[in-house]
Amino acid sequence: MADHYDVLGVSREANSDEIKKAYRKLARKLHPDVNPSPEAAEEFKSVTHAYEVLSDSEQRRRYDMGGDQAGGFGGGFGGFGDVFEAFFGGGGGSRGGRPRSRRQQGEDALVRVDLALGDVVFGAHRDIDIDTAVLCETCGGSCCQPGTEPERCDVCGGSGHVSRQVRSLLGNVVTQQPCGSCQGYGTRIPHPCTTCGGQGRVRSRRTVGLDIPAGVETGLRLQMPGSGEVGPAGGPNGDLYIEIHVEPHAVFSRDGDDLLATLEVSMTDAILGTTASIDGLDGAVDLEVRAGVQSGDVLKIADRGITGLRSKRRGDLKVAVQVVTPTKVDHKTRQLVEELAKRTKAPGPQLAEHQQGLFSKLRDRFRG
Repeated sequence: MADHYDVLGVSREANSDEIKKAYRKLARKLHPDVNPSPEAAEEFKSVTHAYEVLSDSEQRRRYDMGGDQAGGFGGGFGGFGDVFEAFFGGGGGSRGGRPRSRRQQGEDALVRVDLALGDVVFGAHRDIDIDTAVLCETCGGSCCQPGTEPERCDVCGGSGHVSRQVRSLLGNVVTQQPCGSCQGYGTRIPHPCTTCGGQGRVRSRRTVGLDIPAGVETGLRLQMPGSGEVGPAGGPNGDLYIEIHVEPHAVFSRDGDDLLATLEVSMTDAILGTTASIDGLDGAVDLEVRAGVQSGDVLKIADRGITGLRSKRRGDLKVAVQVVTPTKVDHKTRQLVEELAKRTKAPGPQLAEHQQGLFSKLRDRFRG
């Protein structure tokens, strides 16, 4: 298994912010919506798993000590008990002489939710339909046909395991193996529930209400503990993960918690100044365009951006001005413009002395 730090491309001393930044960069490149290739999908899974481990302080501590989810000591034998079982058998749910439980933890579920950019400003509520395993209403998770119950296994006597003697270098060793008759459960179900087939759960479509907080972004996963699949025999539910995807907007783009837009103004409005009505994501707002505004100038409307996911304060709406020059003018208009040029004594075309280009200046102005 590849090292999680190598997968994310960070050092072992990387802090949580560096790990998060590396994950976001890789997720944007490898996400199935961006890169549909099978290789990218597998790499995206590896990157996501590495991030889930390293972003959790306790899991990261265990991983750094040589653990991870595969167990301690480098993912091999987890201790003397595992070494003993590897040589002399056992396991399968019958460790310590106890029968294993039919009730098991349910699996996690993952659902993608598409949001409009406007939903991100203040958050939104969604009712999500998911197809998962739910508790069987007929047997209530008992796995038995109503009116019946499990019977103790007559082979293992309810212990879930059977003993056998093995000759080894150490002499005769008595080992325990899961009972083949009851599969280690200690009981058998003579009359399985006909609705769920003795599983205690069935597949069903259900609706889950989800309150999506403001400030979410594409690739973020929200966790709903206990809303995943119910486990076998009515075991506890897994978790439900909601992966967010924010649809592109025709007018606005996003930079952190700020909204960015471009406003086209006529040459005369740029000279004289004007008031523009901006249709924001949460209503109209007036924007004063000062006289003499230049293409590339950025005008800011405070607190009309996106509500922060953690800060709970709103970003700004930043509007870049683009002065539109008419391409066709009649004779009279041309005379007026020529008269304006004489009165203003505007210099002819010349190269700007500044090293920074227009696009770089515009980017820096957007970022404040």
